[in-house]
Amino acid sequence: MTAPPTPQHPVTVRAFAQRFSATPRGARLARHLALNQLHDWGIPHGTDPSDTVGVIVAELAANAVTHGRVAGRDFELRLSLVTGSVRIEVSDTRSGARPPGPGDVRPAGPLDDGGRGLVLVGALADRWEVLDRDPPPGKTVRAEVDVPGWWSLVRGHPV
Repeated sequence: MTAPPTPQHPVTVRAFAQRFSATPRGARLARHLALNQLHDWGIPHGTDPSDTVGVIVAELAANAVTHGRVAGRDFELRLSLVTGSVRIEVSDTRSGARPPGPGDVRPAGPLDDGGRGLVLVGALADRWEVLDRDPPPGKTVRAEVDVPGWWSLVRGHPV
């Protein structure tokens, strides 16, 4: 006699992608739309996952505008609700120097004007990495934030 098969949950991926002007206004809009998208997916404003994703999107978008800006080119934000987490990807089109990856980020000094964005991303994200942009040129910073109760989200029930 064989054991009954284990029920398999259907794979559901929810995705959002948008290009933004590489300006401070574009970075603010990216954060705003990301939070609204999470809310639409059942991750309400003001919850820990929403707030965490909001900070990460704000930092990565600001970096894309400040360090990855190429005149006349946009940056892109992609969000996806994947198994157990929200994946955030911010891509720019600047070639050349890449930001440091996990484990290589040095904290800013107390009097430095910048250098805290990736420290925050590293502290808040459950996982993150820097990748070559596909298609080139440029790079993508990908971060993931685990979402407790994610399965209820894909079934249409809020966290």
